[in-house]
Amino acid sequence: MTAEVEAERNDVRDDGRRPPRAVVGSHRIDEEMFGRVFDGKVVSRIWAFVKPYQRQMLIAVAAVLVFTGTQLMIPLIIRNAIDDGLVGGGGLAALHGAILVFAAVIAVNFGASYVQESVVGRTAEAVLFDIRQAMFAHLQDVSLSFMDRTEVGRLMSRLQGDVNSMQEFLETSVLSVGDITLLFGIIFSMLWLDFRLGLMTMAVLPVLFIVRIFWLPRARVAFMAAHETNSITNGALAEAIHGVRAVQSMDRQDVNFALYEEKAQANLQAHLRAARYAQVMVPIVDSLTGIAMAVVIVVGGSMVLGQSLDVGVMVAFLFYIQRFFDPIRSLTMQYSVMQRAMASGQRLTEVLDVAVDVRDAPDAITLSPDMDGSVEFRNVTFGYNPGQPVLRNVSFKVNPGETVALVGPTGSGKSSAMSLVHRFYDVQEGQILVGGHDVRSLTQQSLGEQIAMVLQEPYLFTGTVLENIRYTKTDASREDVIAAAEAVGAHSFIMALPDGYDTELGERGGNLSLGQRQLLSFARALVANAKVLVLDEATASVDSYTERQIQKALELLLKGRTGLVIAHRLATIRGADRIIVLQNGELIEEGNHDQLMANAGPYARLYNVSYASFDDLPEVAADADSDDMTASRT
Repeated sequence: MTAEVEAERNDVRDDGRRPPRAVVGSHRIDEEMFGRVFDGKVVSRIWAFVKPYQRQMLIAVAAVLVFTGTQLMIPLIIRNAIDDGLVGGGGLAALHGAILVFAAVIAVNFGASYVQESVVGRTAEAVLFDIRQAMFAHLQDVSLSFMDRTEVGRLMSRLQGDVNSMQEFLETSVLSVGDITLLFGIIFSMLWLDFRLGLMTMAVLPVLFIVRIFWLPRARVAFMAAHETNSITNGALAEAIHGVRAVQSMDRQDVNFALYEEKAQANLQAHLRAARYAQVMVPIVDSLTGIAMAVVIVVGGSMVLGQSLDVGVMVAFLFYIQRFFDPIRSLTMQYSVMQRAMASGQRLTEVLDVAVDVRDAPDAITLSPDMDGSVEFRNVTFGYNPGQPVLRNVSFKVNPGETVALVGPTGSGKSSAMSLVHRFYDVQEGQILVGGHDVRSLTQQSLGEQIAMVLQEPYLFTGTVLENIRYTKTDASREDVIAAAEAVGAHSFIMALPDGYDTELGERGGNLSLGQRQLLSFARALVANAKVLVLDEATASVDSYTERQIQKALELLLKGRTGLVIAHRLATIRGADRIIVLQNGELIEEGNHDQLMANAGPYARLYNVSYASFDDLPEVAADADSDDMTASRT
């Protein structure tokens, strides 16, 4: 471990508390969203996905039972061949008959095994496909508040690792039916062949049950711990990958590696402990098998010598004992699989059970494409934590075709207001109206079709340039896409790409510059042809040349549309029909640029701080401080 990590650990402040540590991923994970307790309801939840395939599962179970029956018949065939053919004087005729029966049983055994393996494999894959689809569909609809507090890496662990655990369980669960049937079938057969010797053979079972009583609870804890540490490690890995630029820029590679290694070591130890519990039963079962066979050989051999037991019966006993502990060993291993599956199933079903806070009302109406495009806030109060509102009793109206800019210091609630317009969250108090309708009374799909958003960090998806531009309107023609790109000034750089509009983009458009990605997002908004356009710092991170291109695109985009703009760029703010000033979640000033500058109020001071010359900054900043206005940008 590096000295820097050790110093971070040992550093204690004067007040006795440790300072916050920079870590890779959450060091302590709150399991509120994904519980730890073994839940017996998991099987019934998974059964809901298996139920459509009942017919296939019944076929598989029937095949397993036939397969198990043939396994039980083989020792009996051998017993008859020995006692009737070899000892009883039946001669070659009895042996030939036994061979024919044996061949028929083997053929049935092969056919049953093939059917159960193929049917179970296909059914398990189909069930997992349905689970993945259900989870993906649900995660598309869950509220953003869930995503805000959930690590992507831990979520991916549930979507991938936990689904794989369920696959293993589904493929072996039918075999468990055969193992249980085989176990009781062997017990019945041994007791039927010779009751006394059967009881002696099973005398070792109490030892196995005592061992399992102590083993089960500890194994369960070990399997759950392995799952939890796996999720923590995956969360740390995802965070390190997403933040690799910041890590390298601050030269944190060694420290982050040491912190990640700590989590990976904990994960390794948890998995090794779970593996030990999974494997410890195997040598115990093997030892008990040897003891049972020794009992049969010693006691059974004595009975054969005393002519109270047939040789064929003793041979059949030896075969049964070899198979007797196979289902016990298999069930022990399948218990490990089941425990992993129960832990995984619990986590998967809890993802499926995550509440969707924002839902369409039962009587929700479709927002007409002909709506006027007005947006109104009526006494809106909202907070991500209801006890800590970020917007307080905010009221304003944006008229059809009007462009309104929202300004204010960091944390004033501008971006939150934009999220509420699209109904990413629901307000705690008040109303937000789009086209004269409360957004809660509209279908989310129709609302999304009439609101186009361009964010500060444009998000492009894996696919071609063409597919990304028409992402929100998949039925747009190639001509519509090209026209939109030409309108926003993106056509020339697109045509310079290797395959033009058919060029495959890297992850998040990483093979394009930020300005180029932003122009594509403007083209996407233009193709969407929405009545309301929301721009959240859309020009904050581009150079002056690209800004001029974007300003031209903005003029076209905003023409005939209602615009809600968060920006610090001079041209965007001054060009707005109206400017709304927010501070601490409250609307404190409203008007156009000239009116607000003439008022010499908070907007004028904030504006001057942002755009004054360097020599004027100290004096203006002092004025801003006196009015308790923060000079930082949103």
